[in-house]
Amino acid sequence: MPPPEGYGPEKDYGSPEMGTILEAWTMLAALAVAVPRLRLGAMVSGNTYRHPAVLANMAATVDHISGGRLVVGIGAGWQENEHRRYGLELGSVTERSDRFEEACEILTMLFSQDRTTFRGEYYELDEAPMEPKPLQSPLPLLIGGGGEKRTLRTVARFATEWNCWGPPEEIHHKISVLERHCEDVGRDPAEIQKSAVGVLFFTETEEKAAELKEQMGYRSGLVGTPAQLRQVVAEYAAVGVDEVLVPDFAFSTGERNDNLDRFLAEVVD
Repeated sequence: MPPPEGYGPEKDYGSPEMGTILEAWTMLAALAVAVPRLRLGAMVSGNTYRHPAVLANMAATVDHISGGRLVVGIGAGWQENEHRRYGLELGSVTERSDRFEEACEILTMLFSQDRTTFRGEYYELDEAPMEPKPLQSPLPLLIGGGGEKRTLRTVARFATEWNCWGPPEEIHHKISVLERHCEDVGRDPAEIQKSAVGVLFFTETEEKAAELKEQMGYRSGLVGTPAQLRQVVAEYAAVGVDEVLVPDFAFSTGERNDNLDRFLAEVVD
């Protein structure tokens, strides 16, 4: 989705395939050394790019490098053009959901068992070992997505954290669906940390905020004047969101720190 008019440099959005993007998990290993305190994770890794056993070993390694600060962010996968360009199988929505559910089960097994045997439609493991185990037990598994029939069911079964785009009222609805899935699988929904993400855009007037929200759709969770944004953050907390995430991909390099500093100074504080 392109940004609102005048928001960010044109080259960031005109040809996304040719953008400069470093590989996430290699970068996470480097950040684990360079950044000493914060939690680290990808938002989120597409399951279709890596076999879950490979990802499990990668994640355990980064958790050790970071001293136990990794969050394993994973989703079912959706980027059609990337799969086509690289010759990767994407599959139908149903196939991706089935494969993703198997992958999440494998990850939780490998993180916690000495050996893992699994027989699924997409993956098979035969007494597979994985050592060393992650430093964290359990290693946080964050599932991203809001699909109400399958993704939120997978969240209920396996996730320690869940993330979704959307304004507070949409997240409130998704949480109610997640709670029903938790009831079906016999899990306390309070065990799952909930987070929401939205593009941050400051406006000078409420009228401009309404206009931009109409343009930006589901990504518009953090659009408005400072007063409006303070209210939005309070509404997220009221509906059960534990953490609000602010992506910086829509900022130009010169705007990034200024906008994030302003968010901390005028909204969070």
